[in-house]
Amino acid sequence: MELPELLLIDKPFGVSSFGLIRLLRQATGIRKFGHAGTLDPRATGLMLIGVEKGTKRLAELVKLDKEYVALIRLGESRTTGDLEGKIVTQKAVTEIFSAERISATVATLIGTLRLPVSAYSAIKKAGVPMYKRARAAASRDEVISEVPIRDMTIYEAEVMSYSPVIVDEVSMLEVSIRFKVASGVYIRSLAEELGKRFGYPATLAALRRTQVGEYRIENAQTLDSFTV
Repeated sequence: MELPELLLIDKPFGVSSFGLIRLLRQATGIRKFGHAGTLDPRATGLMLIGVEKGTKRLAELVKLDKEYVALIRLGESRTTGDLEGKIVTQKAVTEIFSAERISATVATLIGTLRLPVSAYSAIKKAGVPMYKRARAAASRDEVISEVPIRDMTIYEAEVMSYSPVIVDEVSMLEVSIRFKVASGVYIRSLAEELGKRFGYPATLAALRRTQVGEYRIENAQTLDSFTV
């Protein structure tokens, strides 16, 4: 099977970034693939996949700005910063926030923030991805206490919708936000920071990457495009 040097793939829910590469290898018989930035298994959306000679471009592509649509849940925090983890704290959202208050609070995230990186990120420490360290610690009922602090730049933060939800009989609020960010921004970190600004614990309930540089999700292929 002949492929272009760069594929735009819409990664489905539940597939890891390496799992996506493995599926492409099985489907095409081509061995040399790489990607310009991981997505967590629970996240969906655009991944740039280099094919053979196209893998040489990935080091530059990974630096491109990105756009996401994130669903952030106010009212609970979790060990992983998303719904994969165990609940750490819950606090009922009893206030009724106006649309203006929500938009104004979300807008305070625009700019360069110095935030902790999620312990479940792919950042490597001593050559080992942090998420592997975090999962090993969790298996011993421990947590990683020290995580890197990084500058994260957010260009745009737009509220798409919001709605109250009940989780475990606790009233919470879910806010859908479109973020345009620089490379190196961790949306789980933004979710937890937003919670602090509202005065509630928060976690990332869902995430979809919609754009990387000039490349858009509308032009991406699904895995169904390939015959396994």
